[in-house]
Amino acid sequence: MGEARGAAPRAAALALLLLLLAAGAGYCLWRRAAGGGRRARRGPGPGPGPGAPCGPPSDNHPPESTHTMDADDLQKLIHLLQSTDDPLIQEQALITLSNSAAFSINQDIIRNLDGLSVIGRMLSDCVPRVKEKALNALNNLSMNIKNQKEIQVYIMQVCKDIESASLNSELQQAGLRLLTNMSVTSDYHHMMINSIPCFLHLLSEGNERTQIQVLKVLVNLSANPAMTRHILRAQVPSLLLLFDNCINRDILLRALMFAANLKKNVNNEDSTMLQNQHNEDSVFVTLCGDSTPFAQKLASLLHHPDTEVKEQVVRILTQ
Repeated sequence: MGEARGAAPRAAALALLLLLLAAGAGYCLWRRAAGGGRRARRGPGPGPGPGAPCGPPSDNHPPESTHTMDADDLQKLIHLLQSTDDPLIQEQALITLSNSAAFSINQDIIRNLDGLSVIGRMLSDCVPRVKEKALNALNNLSMNIKNQKEIQVYIMQVCKDIESASLNSELQQAGLRLLTNMSVTSDYHHMMINSIPCFLHLLSEGNERTQIQVLKVLVNLSANPAMTRHILRAQVPSLLLLFDNCINRDILLRALMFAANLKKNVNNEDSTMLQNQHNEDSVFVTLCGDSTPFAQKLASLLHHPDTEVKEQVVRILTQ
């Protein structure tokens, strides 16, 4: 009897989800026709100029469409997410909200329906897949500047989740993607200061996918002069390994952008004073001090076949 009573609400919730999924099916058709999905929106490249923040591009946004879910559908979906403890239903509801948030009109509607706080509460869920889907939804919603003002309250929790998540896990990736969007402007950089050692640890220990995503965050942070001292004092013994001709091009290019940003900012400081404040494994000594190994790496990279890589090397050498 108890199981039968419990199954009925779940079946009703799943039925509602199916209806809402059908209402948003046009989005999936558009994404398949566009041929890119999330990759097309997130901006895999380093940005429009040398050292530019890594984040969502200004073009190639999904069109406004009559296939987007209306406010009533979104309200039902948010209420369903708020009222259920079933991880399966939570996960599917978050996926639907995440897909809906790819449309700018829905980003505003979800915020106005208090959906950001409902999704944000899912970050406290102990089920990693639910937390991951909540991060994905917030990531899409963070493409909206007004939404970022509300999402910022979760930044420190997201930083903790990245640190405690399994290395290279989908949960860790989702958190880093959200921080990439939230760090495109310098407004929220101060909330990530304590996580800089964690980011650099992931840069040393993570796989290529993790390294690329961490570097997107670090490039954004390093473009802000106010973050320079916090980054320079951090320890990362294996940092030089990223500056090699055989390294994945996306990793190498972003690592060079990271170094170029720091080098530019250090030029405005008293380098002798900075030198005395850092030990030999610090980012400063590795990249900005009198480092013969780094200079040798840069000299070798001047012969790299990729034009953008060579441009970043020249940028470092001429600052």
